[in-house]
Amino acid sequence: MAAEREPGTGDRASLQVPRRLIDAVGDEPAEPVRSWLAALPELAARRLREWELTPERVVAPGGRGGLVVLVRQADGTPAALKLPVPGPDAAHEAAALAHWNGWGAARLLRAGQDDGVLLIERLQSAVSLRSLPEAKALLEAAGTVRRLWVPPPAEHPFDSVEGRTGAAAEVLPVLASGAWAAEVRPLADEALELRSGLTAQPPERLLLHGGFRQGKVLAGERSPWLAVGPAPVVGERAYDLARLVLDRCEDLAAGPGPAAAARRRIAKLADSLDVDRDRLRGWALFRSVEAGLRYGAAGDRRRAELLLEFAGWL
Repeated sequence: MAAEREPGTGDRASLQVPRRLIDAVGDEPAEPVRSWLAALPELAARRLREWELTPERVVAPGGRGGLVVLVRQADGTPAALKLPVPGPDAAHEAAALAHWNGWGAARLLRAGQDDGVLLIERLQSAVSLRSLPEAKALLEAAGTVRRLWVPPPAEHPFDSVEGRTGAAAEVLPVLASGAWAAEVRPLADEALELRSGLTAQPPERLLLHGGFRQGKVLAGERSPWLAVGPAPVVGERAYDLARLVLDRCEDLAAGPGPAAAARRRIAKLADSLDVDRDRLRGWALFRSVEAGLRYGAAGDRRRAELLLEFAGWL
């Protein structure tokens, strides 16, 4: 599946849709998503033409949420063209990036009103915080995510942590009902109980990245490290920090005393960002159980078992 720019719009360049994206959304039952995938090369070519962009290459293997093309603007300035999978997430990402306006995150340069296409400040897609030693990566991650935690706009489109996790909580018992998950049902029950207590009295209402982790922080020129790919949500900082707690859990599993190491990680991150340790532990357990059960239901038992084991350490 490829698209070529029309003559007169710069060098001809093939835009090959990565297999990873095709596999991720190719079997999607929703008709809008299937239609989008089929029309993706044409959509990319149209935006390149209308915004006077010269494509350099498609980021591969890329992510599962959209196509990213590294481009040059008419004045030669580098940028990244992102064509996200249809849905509210694209509009929400644009709104969050616009609100941050380059503070801790890649700057939004343009946004398509009718198709959700984004033109974003180009970062070094091949250099994320995962390229650093763990201690340094966590330090830089903490400094980056701290800048993203700002009050949301007065009238915003973002979901709340309560709403987002409420939807997940409804699915959790179903995911845990499979025969393979019998041993982790008590852990799933604990995760649901913790989530209920954590959402009863939220301590703050801030704009959060929503999917913050080391792989979502890329090297830049304007700032050493900037976040990309938010799934923005409004709520407490501990929820946002919880996904970072799960990073490189395979390294903890391979080392000595993984349970103690996981608890030390929580304590270190919580203390460095003035977040309550117990709330961070609770959200980390909930998010690891939810992710583990989803991976298991999708057939990725290795990843599922690792995440569920991590939840057990907490």
